[in-house]
Amino acid sequence: MGALLSLIPVFSQLLDKILPDKTAADAAKLKLVEMAQQGELAQLQADTAIATAQTEINKVEASSTRLFVAGWRPFVGWICGFAVGFKFIGGPALFMVAQAIGHPVELPVIETSELWPLLLGMLGLGGLRTVEKVKGAA
Repeated sequence: MGALLSLIPVFSQLLDKILPDKTAADAAKLKLVEMAQQGELAQLQADTAIATAQTEINKVEASSTRLFVAGWRPFVGWICGFAVGFKFIGGPALFMVAQAIGHPVELPVIETSELWPLLLGMLGLGGLRTVEKVKGAA
């Protein structure tokens, strides 16, 4: 829908050429802007409905006493937290201690390009929906 809003000036110039009557051209432009705004509002309402539904699902999952229903988010969170902690605190500390006592250590490389989207998405900091909307994929 954002693309439609960006095309309004183009359509406006086109309407000026097609409709010689200024009043009719202005009415058509107003109708075009209204249509674009209604589309944006409808998209916003749909996005809000999806977010609200996901929030309700999250509440139901979180209130469950079953480990495989309520436990997967904390499990993934702990794994991500452990990986980040090892990457930036535990690994370097282990490396320094090993070097100090004379044992060369080869630390495993943690691929953070796959870790960060998961962790930030769980924390709600990803902004991935915004990226999708900007690229027109949503």
